[in-house]
Amino acid sequence: MAYKPTDSELEILNILWKKEVATVREVHEQIAKKKDTGYTTTLKIMQIMHGKKLLNRKEHGRGHIYMPAISEKEVQNSLLNNFTAMAFGGSAKKLIMRALGQSNPSKEEIKEIRELLKKLENQ
Repeated sequence: MAYKPTDSELEILNILWKKEVATVREVHEQIAKKKDTGYTTTLKIMQIMHGKKLLNRKEHGRGHIYMPAISEKEVQNSLLNNFTAMAFGGSAKKLIMRALGQSNPSKEEIKEIRELLKKLENQ
């Protein structure tokens, strides 16, 4: 399934992937550390995300607790596949070459990349 969370939805998912479960207030407190936004905005986004089946929720006292309905890996794979298709014509090689050309990987990172390539060759 293709997931395309908005920037705000992805921010909330990142918080919930770390915390696993949280109330709207707990999520809002994390967001408010980085930017000025209202509690009701966070609440509304999380309600929309629940409707989109990005979040699950359970009754908790007078409110709800929320948890991610999709894994971080699922979203990363979906976003990466979409990005690769749109920006690199579906070419993983072009994506990797651009990523490596733009960054300065450490010797350890290069070693890990070589190990991954060897593993892929042996499949």
